[in-house]
Amino acid sequence: MSDAAVNEPHNLYAEGAAYVDGDYVPVGEARIPLTDLGFVRSDVTYDVVHVWNGKFFRLDDHLDRFETSCEKMRFSFEHTRDDLAAMLHQLVALTGFTDSYVNISASRGSFAPGSRDPLLCRNKIYAFAVPFVWITRQDEQEEGVDAIISSTQRIPMASMDQTVKNYHWADLTSSIIEANERGARLPILLDENGNVTEGPGFNVFAYCNGKLYTPDTGVLHGMTRRTVLELAGKQNVETLVEPVPLATLKNADEVFLSSTAGGVMPIRSLDGETFGDGAPGPFTTRMRQLYWEAHDDPEYAEPVRYAAV
Repeated sequence: MSDAAVNEPHNLYAEGAAYVDGDYVPVGEARIPLTDLGFVRSDVTYDVVHVWNGKFFRLDDHLDRFETSCEKMRFSFEHTRDDLAAMLHQLVALTGFTDSYVNISASRGSFAPGSRDPLLCRNKIYAFAVPFVWITRQDEQEEGVDAIISSTQRIPMASMDQTVKNYHWADLTSSIIEANERGARLPILLDENGNVTEGPGFNVFAYCNGKLYTPDTGVLHGMTRRTVLELAGKQNVETLVEPVPLATLKNADEVFLSSTAGGVMPIRSLDGETFGDGAPGPFTTRMRQLYWEAHDDPEYAEPVRYAAV
């Protein structure tokens, strides 16, 4: 496929492509049954991998996490690992996107007639590829964002295993609204012990006295989080994955977030208190640079199979 063809989405899939229980359709035509427990009970897990410059980033690692989540949810499918990978390649190839946000979801499905047993449901796979999604704007990537500590407590691990990527976003959505009302862009939530957890779709890092801290529990084990820890280790920076008290975050030299939807994102202020001179610090800036450079590293990158279309 020529570069021109790759850069110009096919007409049917100009806004994105979706996979719905066996069929490929334009994303705007994708539908799920109203009785699907993924919709009515949030009985679903999902994963998001992105494509940058025509390459998937950590696709195998995302599929590992997705399969582990499905096992924890007791989902089962006829799809093999190769089937799932081929599906995601096909979705991106249909669109022609070189930068894409690619979601794959596993849902419980609907109850069998006359049954209320979730283990008797036929589990379903849904997926879609759309243009790349950013949590923060480009200017915020360069200048940093203002964040708050939300008054909403993160759902505890004892109630919901946060290592299983999920749509239980009631606490996260409340915190987004609170951040908006307080004149900030993003919220960070604490656990029942007052320790830092995560925010809506991102992990949190604190850089203090030459050491990098990130919470060990109450969080999704994000792929960007994993990448940051690996890259920091290669820079001989000590990384500590452990409980992070709020005081550690507030007294940090630098704070940044990590997400598939945006990479490494600097925090400029927290609850109105500015970090340093208000500009992204040197360590955050370096991690951001290394993260995007890693997208050309064969260790992480897998070219999209555009020729499949």
